[in-house]
Amino acid sequence: MVRTCCVLGCNVRSYDRHGNKVGLSFYAFPTWKQHEGAHVSDVTKRRRLAWIAAVRRVDIKFCYVSRYQLVCSRHFHSGKPAYEMDQTNPDWVPTLHMGHSETRTSHSDRHRRRTQRQQNKVLFGGFDNGAAECEGEASAEVTTEEQPEMDTTEEQHHNNLVILAEGQICAGQVEAEVTGADAENIDIREKQTEDQQLTNDCVRCVQSRAEINRLLEENRKLKSKLDKTELNENFLKGDTEKVKYYTGFTCFAIFMSVLENVKVFLPASKKLSHFQMLLLTLMRLRLDLPVQHLSYLFNVSHKTLSSVFSDTIDVLYARFGILVHWPERHCLQATMPPQFTDTFGNRVAIIVDCFEIRTERPSNLKACAQTYSHYKGTHTMKYLIGITPQGAISFISKGWGGRASDKHITKQCGILNKLLPGDVVLADRGFDIRDAVGMMCAEVKIPAFTRGFCQLDAKDIENTRAIAHLRIHVERVIGSLRNKFKMLHTTMPIRSLLPCEGEDVTFLDKIVRVCCVLVNMCPSVVVKPGTIETCTC
Repeated sequence: MVRTCCVLGCNVRSYDRHGNKVGLSFYAFPTWKQHEGAHVSDVTKRRRLAWIAAVRRVDIKFCYVSRYQLVCSRHFHSGKPAYEMDQTNPDWVPTLHMGHSETRTSHSDRHRRRTQRQQNKVLFGGFDNGAAECEGEASAEVTTEEQPEMDTTEEQHHNNLVILAEGQICAGQVEAEVTGADAENIDIREKQTEDQQLTNDCVRCVQSRAEINRLLEENRKLKSKLDKTELNENFLKGDTEKVKYYTGFTCFAIFMSVLENVKVFLPASKKLSHFQMLLLTLMRLRLDLPVQHLSYLFNVSHKTLSSVFSDTIDVLYARFGILVHWPERHCLQATMPPQFTDTFGNRVAIIVDCFEIRTERPSNLKACAQTYSHYKGTHTMKYLIGITPQGAISFISKGWGGRASDKHITKQCGILNKLLPGDVVLADRGFDIRDAVGMMCAEVKIPAFTRGFCQLDAKDIENTRAIAHLRIHVERVIGSLRNKFKMLHTTMPIRSLLPCEGEDVTFLDKIVRVCCVLVNMCPSVVVKPGTIETCTC
């Protein structure tokens, strides 16, 4: 873009008629900075007024200066404007070739000499240096006045000597007339002047130190407030309630332990640290915050946040997915809670149930029929979950369409292959899998059916009550899983049901498994606080 100088009679352009760039710079009018303190506001306002007065154009007003109205470097001594706080600099205002004679041209040599004197005062002390300069000027004047001219005659020289001698005699008489009291008064006044100057200097130093300390304290407080709002380590450190609310963990140490295990595998990001990546992912799982809201909180784009969330879920799934595992039999028996031992001995291996997550309606008719759940009245994905008697999640299946029955999912998900002979499985009435479990030499305990019976036997009532009392723990774990991570309550998009590239699991499967891992890191809902669990392995 071609730039033109706005000074009257100048009209210099940044490019000549042949399109070649001219070696000149162009500068905009200074702005009035009103929010950086009273001193800065006053200086910048006066500078803007001075520029407008120097240019003297009718169409340039203080309240509005077009961004196309520029001043070229020809109007400055150094070729560019001076720093806005250097008011004594000749280039604080354009003064050269202004097209009128009302603005006097300032001299750069004068500014240089003034700056040199100020630097000398700072280095050697203002009072002594000033006295030395006065003495130097006085001696120079005396030397100049007393130096005889080369063409002075001998007679004139003799007369000058006579006059000088008479002057010295008069001066001696005057000095003799000065009393000792006057001399003492002069000394006292000089001493008072020096003391007053030192006192003023000390007062300025004290005021400067006090102002510096006040600014440092204000800076520390502002930095502390900024750290609390930047969503970094200081945002969660030392606040257990905030850690529980945003991440679901019981303390900050668990969060940092998880971060230490995954930060090496997390992708690098220019705008987010590894701490913020993990915090962002947990906040979305825990609170189900919209992506746009999280984008504003972390100051990143919608696309960046979505990619960071999916990458972090992949890393958590790969690193911590093995924490949902089937324990050894001797570990189960060594830590069996008393309420299970009293009813079934130490044979209970797992308690199973299913839960469903709502999804969007698929456009494919077959997928639409497979995902429709008559129990929920909408399209869902169903997962089989199994917990140990201690309340830890030991099995989670892949997602199945909401139309699939509990019995079908149990037979096809692979949980039966983990049973050992003699194991007991606790389930609901919908898990009519006695034959399939019997093939593994195991046993399934379900409440008695009441259809077709007017009254159950006393034995069936006791068995049903005992099974229901213990089987309820799996529903408590499912409730804890869904309440701790609100994202499982929302309607999942169709794209999360597609298999991941190169894998046989969907993105929703990864999310559910990661949530199960995070629940296992929290205290159990079965074992009461204060109970000591021991294992012989």
